[in-house]
Amino acid sequence: MITQKVALKDVRFYSPIGFYEEEQVLGNEFYINLEVLFPFENSDAEDLKNTINYEELYQILLDVMRPKRKLLESALEDILDIVLKKYAFAQEVNVSIRKVNPPFGGDLANSEVSLAYKRD
Repeated sequence: MITQKVALKDVRFYSPIGFYEEEQVLGNEFYINLEVLFPFENSDAEDLKNTINYEELYQILLDVMRPKRKLLESALEDILDIVLKKYAFAQEVNVSIRKVNPPFGGDLANSEVSLAYKRD
């Protein structure tokens, strides 16, 4: 079996996500990586219906990153759930969110959380 991957890398968002109230008011900078792997059964490589439109993936990320949240884990779970519902043929989905300069006192740091799904 041939597997195709459609991915978005380092998609930048400025979102009101953070455990502390001031983070939800001021917002934070985030980078998201999303990979969707699925069987390559492509009768026409020029037909968008034979692949996953990465603009649709971007819209999922945009919708999930807009509202206030306390934890990135809830955003990850929403992204994963939406992708799996929209693309039932997906064999594997990997999503990670990196928070730039989280408020724990370091000069410069990134924190990252991720989820991975793999169909048996």
